[in-house]
Amino acid sequence: MTYLHNIGAYFLMIVEMFRKPTKWCVMKKLIFKDINDLVIGSLGIIAFISFFVGGVITIQTALNINNPLIPKYLIGFATKQSIILEFAPTFTSIIMAGKVGSFITSSIGTMRVTEQIDALEVMGINALNYLVFPKTIALLLYPFAIAIGMFLGILGGMAACVFGGYTSLEDYILGIQTDFQAFHIIYSFIKTFVFAFLLATIPSFHGYYMKGGALEVGKASTTSFVWTSVVIILLNYILTDMMLGS
Repeated sequence: MTYLHNIGAYFLMIVEMFRKPTKWCVMKKLIFKDINDLVIGSLGIIAFISFFVGGVITIQTALNINNPLIPKYLIGFATKQSIILEFAPTFTSIIMAGKVGSFITSSIGTMRVTEQIDALEVMGINALNYLVFPKTIALLLYPFAIAIGMFLGILGGMAACVFGGYTSLEDYILGIQTDFQAFHIIYSFIKTFVFAFLLATIPSFHGYYMKGGALEVGKASTTSFVWTSVVIILLNYILTDMMLGS
């Protein structure tokens, strides 16, 4: 019953988030602050992970294609498909659930512990709109970070392929261009928008409704990471089956 209660409270929180909006002059500053904290602040780790994971995918693919009858351009093709379809939108989002999600939960949870949220409510401010809505809007730019991750992942694969001597640059580029489907990009960005909404709301839920002291803030951060990752993986399966399944 606790799970059902939390699911119902989560959807009620989303509805409440859009009621009694904060003045735009205040909201604008909150949105820009959250863009800097959540999106721009995550570009470094996304770029680092994407570049080297792209290289690892390329190396592993090249080492498993040792049959001379299999064309070498498939290395670039496999790297492109792996990064665009799964790694960039899904696994990067799980990593961000640890970084961004923990930050959101701990910041809102600390405000709950120190009674700052109670002070907002006493002043007649919709605390959910004031705290959660700017983060949701800010993470609408999250696909921009994922696009950079896609580019750097393919670039990292190219660097590993060429400098490691696994195939030529021409074959790698040919593999990237082979059987390119624009719908795969659309599919990835649709997933990314869904995951961005989850990254903003699930950690906020665990931070906003937590009870206790400083120790419980850490527990809430861990719980929010686990549940955000679980929901991302479940929705990844559902969206993939809906959009790419026969």
